[in-house]
Amino acid sequence: MFNKKDTAVKPKEQPVSAGDVRNIIGKGTIITGNIETVGNIRLDGKLKGNLRAESKVALGIGSKVDGDIFAQNAEIEGEVIGTIRIDEMLVLKPTAVITGDIYAMRLVVEAGAIFNGSCKMGENLKNTSTSSKIGESPKAPKI
Repeated sequence: MFNKKDTAVKPKEQPVSAGDVRNIIGKGTIITGNIETVGNIRLDGKLKGNLRAESKVALGIGSKVDGDIFAQNAEIEGEVIGTIRIDEMLVLKPTAVITGDIYAMRLVVEAGAIFNGSCKMGENLKNTSTSSKIGESPKAPKI
């Protein structure tokens, strides 16, 4: 009874694609630590740590990230204190408050958004965005 081997067939783990993954961190949630995902993530709570997504990051009104953000695309309505590195397009909504540097291929700043830092844009940033791991310093962009 207790010495029987587990003969149940375990399913093989399937590879995960970005389109299959949707993450939501709700309002009132506070996370301390880094978050990494292959898919999209929406954060309405607070994060003290870095956030990396291979797809899109959406920060809702009232959200706060105290750390760096790395993603393919991002839309920010909340507050970020840290560096933002986006491979394609970053949209700062009217309620966005950014304190830190931005590296993005394209940047849209809507009226009312607050940005304190420096910004670098264009093709020469391709090798500096999401290719480095969290905790590593990305290579300085070639200008």
